[in-house]
Amino acid sequence: MRARCLIVDDEAPARADLRYLLAKFDHVQVVGEASNAEEALVLLGSLDYDLVLMDIRMPGGTGLDVARQLRDGTNPPKVIFTTAFPDYAVEAFDLDATDYLVKPFDADRLGRALDRALSGAADETGPQAPPPRQPEPAESPHRIPVQKGERTVLVNESSIIYAGAARGYSYLQLSEERVLVSYSLNELERRLRGAHFFRAHRSYLVNLDYVRELAPDFRGTLVLILDDPQHSRVEVSRRQARELRRVLGF
Repeated sequence: MRARCLIVDDEAPARADLRYLLAKFDHVQVVGEASNAEEALVLLGSLDYDLVLMDIRMPGGTGLDVARQLRDGTNPPKVIFTTAFPDYAVEAFDLDATDYLVKPFDADRLGRALDRALSGAADETGPQAPPPRQPEPAESPHRIPVQKGERTVLVNESSIIYAGAARGYSYLQLSEERVLVSYSLNELERRLRGAHFFRAHRSYLVNLDYVRELAPDFRGTLVLILDDPQHSRVEVSRRQARELRRVLGF
C-alpha cells in the first residue's frame, strides 16, 4: 500500500521540486498540497495522511505550528521538514519530527528520510542532524566549525555554555542561540579535551566557567545552575557527581 503524502510549502516551485523527487518512490503517493499552515490543517483534518513533507517559514503560521497541533492529536502522520533554514532543527525534533532536510537535497537524502519515516522504527542513531559533516578545523583546536546554510561559522570554545545531545543530534548552547552540529557529544568532548569542560551527564557537556551554583534536586542528585541569560539547569548524573566535586576541589 502506498503511503499518502501531503506537501506543505508556500512556494509553488518548491512543491513542484518535491513532487518530482517523490515520483521516484513507488511506495509514496502525493494526494494533497497546501501553500500555508491553515490550508495544511484543513487538509489534515479531512483525510488520514501517512506522511507530511513541510516547510517551516510560511505566511500566516509556521510548519512548527502545524507539527505542534499534529503532535497533540491521535495517530499523527510522520513529519519531515524541508527547509532552507537549519536553525529550527532542535525545535523540530522536539516536536517529534522524523527528519529535517535542509534545501537543496537530492533523491538519495530524501529516500533515507522516507525509509526512516515509513519503516515503523527509527534507526539507532535517531533523526539525522541537518548540517553536512563539518571538516576538521585546521586553524585552532579551540574553535568548533558550525554549518549555517552555505557558511561555516567558527565558534570559540569560551562562548559555549554547554553542549547537549538528544535523539541522535547534538547542539551547542551559546549566550543568544542554540546551534545544531553534526558531531556527537563524544566527539565534542574529544575536541574540547584540555579545555574547562566537564561531562556532567551522558547528554550534557558543561563549560565549568559558567557554573554559578550547585543545587540538589528532589531525587537527591546534583543540578548545575549556569550563569547565562536563561539560567540554564543541567543535571549531573550520580556517577559523575563525585568526579565533579573532585574537579572543583570540594
